[in-house]
Amino acid sequence: MKDKRITVTGGKGFLGGHLIKKLRDKGYRKIAVAGRPEYDFVNLGDIKRMYEDTKPDVVIHLAATVGGIGFNQEHPASLFYDNIMMGVQLIHEGYLRRIDKFVALGTICAYPKFTSVPFKEDDIWNGYPEETNAPYGLAKKMMLVQSQAYRNQYGFNSIFILPVNLFGPGDNFDPRSSHVIPALIKKCVDAVASKEREIIVWGTGKATREFFYVEDAAEAIILAMEKYNKSDPVNIGAGFEISIRDLVDLIIELTGFKGTVIWDEAKPDGQPRRMLDTARAYHEFGFKARTDFRAGLAKTIEWYRSHRD
Repeated sequence: MKDKRITVTGGKGFLGGHLIKKLRDKGYRKIAVAGRPEYDFVNLGDIKRMYEDTKPDVVIHLAATVGGIGFNQEHPASLFYDNIMMGVQLIHEGYLRRIDKFVALGTICAYPKFTSVPFKEDDIWNGYPEETNAPYGLAKKMMLVQSQAYRNQYGFNSIFILPVNLFGPGDNFDPRSSHVIPALIKKCVDAVASKEREIIVWGTGKATREFFYVEDAAEAIILAMEKYNKSDPVNIGAGFEISIRDLVDLIIELTGFKGTVIWDEAKPDGQPRRMLDTARAYHEFGFKARTDFRAGLAKTIEWYRSHRD
């Protein structure tokens, strides 16, 4: 694999940066980073140009339009259209060019709202996703359908992996589109710096989530690229869950915020529970998350403090 030309879509993003670094650390040298502003993957012409420019043997598709609950509520059509057009066209053009492998990154948002915990890959079609995530989750899940269909009809080697919520240094801390961990870290660190006495957090705090350190996610993607060659979906995650209320308490402790938390219960909690069964990833390509959650949070908080200006 180290002699293959690898193109990473969205390689300038949060996960992409960590993935590129880990690929290079492992000895991969023929790596192309493809994304905006050079290429808009909603546009078929840009996709064709990317394939012509980078001539990949392997494509790892990370590029996505994505955000937290508020962003999902405000932009459901954009989330559906952008993500489905990117995935469908990138896979099809990869097939036409007979590339060796396409690695499609899905999302935990593809799972049904009331999936039994821990989420098993075989349950992915057993219901409709949580409403605020559905346009994004379903658009990404169409890559699974396409991957399986293209393998069955054409023998095209594509795989579909499902990461849980990522976090880590370099995350998106923009309050308009960030996910829960960077949003909470920003609230607490900024409140400490400005000596604010309260922060507002969406929902009731009862929902649970699983969080996956970004460097572990990069390791899982590389292992899947190297060793996995089926179209059955595979979960990648840390295999634990924590309530949002307990998460808030932990981030408050690690940031030193001494004020009050105001829970805005008029805002949605999102999916009630999220945690993945990660046995298939371990069985198929030997992946097991290694980063302690508390240690990962501390690294993320330190990164934000050093970059917030």
